[in-house]
Amino acid sequence: METFKRLKEFYWPYKKLFLWSVFSLIFVTGITVLYPMLLQFTIDDVILKQEYKWVPYLAFGFIGIMIVKGVATFFQQYLGDLFGVTAVYRLREELYKKLQYLPFRYYDNAKTGDLMSRLTADVEGFRFFLSFGFAQVINFILIVSFSLVVMFSYSVPLAFVTLGMLPFLGIAVYMFDKRVHPAFRGIRKSMARLNTKVQENISGINTVKSLSREDFEINKFVDSNTDYRDNYLTTSYIWAKFFPLMEFIGNLCVVFLLSYGGYLVFQNQLQPGELVAFFSLVWYIIWPIMNLGFVINTFSQSKASGERLLEILDESEDIYDREDAIDVERMEGHVAFNQVTHKYSSEDKEALIDISFDAPKGTTIGLLGATGAGKTTTTQLIARFYEPTSGEVRIDGRNINDYTVKSLRRNIGIVLQETFLFSSTIRDNIAYGDPDISFEIIQDAAKRAQAHDFIMEMPDGYDTVLGERGMGLSGGQKQRIAIARAILTDPSILILDDATSAVDMQTEGKIQKAFQEVMKGRTTFIIAHRISSLKHADEILVLDEGKVVERGGHSDLIENDGYYRSIYDIQYQDREEIRARQTG
Repeated sequence: METFKRLKEFYWPYKKLFLWSVFSLIFVTGITVLYPMLLQFTIDDVILKQEYKWVPYLAFGFIGIMIVKGVATFFQQYLGDLFGVTAVYRLREELYKKLQYLPFRYYDNAKTGDLMSRLTADVEGFRFFLSFGFAQVINFILIVSFSLVVMFSYSVPLAFVTLGMLPFLGIAVYMFDKRVHPAFRGIRKSMARLNTKVQENISGINTVKSLSREDFEINKFVDSNTDYRDNYLTTSYIWAKFFPLMEFIGNLCVVFLLSYGGYLVFQNQLQPGELVAFFSLVWYIIWPIMNLGFVINTFSQSKASGERLLEILDESEDIYDREDAIDVERMEGHVAFNQVTHKYSSEDKEALIDISFDAPKGTTIGLLGATGAGKTTTTQLIARFYEPTSGEVRIDGRNINDYTVKSLRRNIGIVLQETFLFSSTIRDNIAYGDPDISFEIIQDAAKRAQAHDFIMEMPDGYDTVLGERGMGLSGGQKQRIAIARAILTDPSILILDDATSAVDMQTEGKIQKAFQEVMKGRTTFIIAHRISSLKHADEILVLDEGKVVERGGHSDLIENDGYYRSIYDIQYQDREEIRARQTG
């Protein structure tokens, strides 16, 4: 029950719904136990004594009881379901909120399909027990308790015979629970892996088709699907093994009761109606005990689901606001790195090693280096997507941890190399950082990013609804919309992570020209592999394996015989060859 205790804050505030549901359940259970008592009265006091004048009253009594029970059952089930749905509504909301604030570190290893499975299937599994499982447990306790009280009032020896058989059923139920819980956790995990495979395949369908890897992906899915099937069959085997055993024990109990009860009737120690009522009450006990397997099944599923949900809720939020953090509306944008070293995890090698530089307001810093050199890591530390292992990052003379995360990132505009657009209109995608901004400003941002012309050629212009992840647009068009989105919020610091890699040279030239205007007064960091994107920077940092190996302006770096000069020679030599072929 530890899982339910830890998740108590989500369902206990709605305990009134649960308690009213329990009250209705008590009413239903009490009425249910009345049936055998009325049956006993009908046989012993009406039929055997030929008091048939009571028959109409009994008939109307039965009808009245059924109506009352029906109404009580409605309230019990509706309030129980309302309790569960209301509780998981808040739980699902809290899980989603938690995912919004978890650091990049968490998403470095998390799988989308697994997270989707937790927020859907696992939340639903937990809800089902809140709505029905709790009620089944209470119903079991009530029906067994009420039935035993009536049974002891009829025959103490026969009641003790019944109690003597119950421990055998209890042992079978305990063994069942011990085996079924790990099995259901295996099902949940295999379902998450299956969802992950489907999600990855759909997201990467263009790559799959372009490389004709459909058969390979099908085989991968078959493996995951087989794993899910095998886990489910293992659980089904446990069910198939234990339920016949529990049913056999229950029927054996009935045989003993009929035999001994018949003997007591012949000895005039028990009335025939009492035996019939007793027999009905026995099934009121046996069926709930056998049904306890279903309750345990529901409990095991919900417990397994709850454990997976707690894994998200318990995940630490490395990036958070200090108690004394300040909220700044507008920063100047003076960025400084002071001996910054960063490792993504204790097992990884350093992504950055002793990085120091100073970028006053309005300065443009270029970052160049091979893949994995630490360029993107540098800019991610500025936005506090990660915390440096040692050293500090300062903005306007303050450690960035002194600012609230929201105010820090509000002052930073980022254009990532891997552009992400939402399945919404172009207007909404550009205005994502400030949904209430005027359409004129949206248009102005699009024009600066050289996106306005192609947007106007779309079927509905700025109101054109994009497909998933911007489907229907070219890579360059996506990047230009992302650039417009970044500059729309008028950030003090602008980070361009290879932001023009997907555009042609002509468009890049136009965007660079527009950037010259946009970057005025802003501190700008440009990550690029094209020298043309970096040569206007005030300072260029050349990184290699997390270290700054060269630094200086464009003219200074091309005079050195280093990495920057080698890249310059390759790129401009290629351009000269292309021009020579065109003119030749």
